[in-house]
Amino acid sequence: MCKVYNEVGCLTTIKSHFRENGIHDSILLNELISFQKSYSVNRQGIISKHQHLVEEEKRALAEQIPVLENLIHAKEAELKQIHRILLNNLEDRLTSLSQTTSKDFGAFIAFIKRVITRLQIWYYKTTFHRKFGNALKDLKKACVIANNRYEYINSNFEKATQESGAVELAEIDKKKSVIDDVNNSIYGAIGELKVVEELKKLPDDHVLINDFSCTFNPPIYDHNTNGYIYSVQIDHILISPAGIFLIETKNWSLDSINNLNLYSPVQQVRRAGTALYKLLNSQVAEGNLSINSHHWGHRKIAVKNLIVLMNYKPVEEFQYVKVLTLNKLVNHVNYFQRCFSANETDKIASQLLSLLE
Repeated sequence: MCKVYNEVGCLTTIKSHFRENGIHDSILLNELISFQKSYSVNRQGIISKHQHLVEEEKRALAEQIPVLENLIHAKEAELKQIHRILLNNLEDRLTSLSQTTSKDFGAFIAFIKRVITRLQIWYYKTTFHRKFGNALKDLKKACVIANNRYEYINSNFEKATQESGAVELAEIDKKKSVIDDVNNSIYGAIGELKVVEELKKLPDDHVLINDFSCTFNPPIYDHNTNGYIYSVQIDHILISPAGIFLIETKNWSLDSINNLNLYSPVQQVRRAGTALYKLLNSQVAEGNLSINSHHWGHRKIAVKNLIVLMNYKPVEEFQYVKVLTLNKLVNHVNYFQRCFSANETDKIASQLLSLLE
């Protein structure tokens, strides 16, 4: 089986974007697409669940409020009865003390007791309402809160539902937004992974490097554009006994292929091919990359530029770039005659891997 290095670029992009947004779920592309398709139904399911929860809360409050009111009435009656009994006892005691016939010291003691009793009566009468209120405070507060909540739900049911489900709705909305931000990368990753699976069918003297990117210092001159190439990025590089294949993958629909506003990948692949062809062959010429020589002279490392589309491709042909569909990829690679040994492909692969950023 073909040796594979690196994760595909679009999947790396998705994972990085998820981490930046605090989402640490495992990434299964089919599940992400399924999430997008079922988002509206799942969101409505959350709302329906919280509608039910708010309805249940309203029913519970309707049962709780009369219970609290009855407790308050019962507590009021109990406190008033205790207060009456206490005052009656003090009044009786005062009457009894007023009827004493003691003389001298006994009369003085009785007088003191009457004063104390009157003070007790005055104290209990003046503090009753404060103590009464304090004793009922928690019950009345609970009753007010329950009544207010009941009235709020009754008048603002939809708002109460949104508030109840706010955390879940915010979570699903955020996840949808984050996934939508990388929608193109999701479909790109599906295409890139399909290419990887196809190329894995090749024997182990083939090496596949995914998400290849590097910068050049000094930059490489491009005679085709009379400019300089400072960096390249390519979805896949396949190092095979027949040479090097630069592969740019596009999971595009037919409408996308015909869309004049979408950029052409042809220039990207051709540009990367030019840079790597010059770089590798200069390495061979300078003796930094050792491949078996030929008695006719230095051998060149051929670089073939490919664009792989999943289902559709343009009918047109392009200079320096071959465009084909996924099902033709392996046959196209195998079409070319072998010119490098397994040892040489490993050396070329090692050289390219050393350039990775």
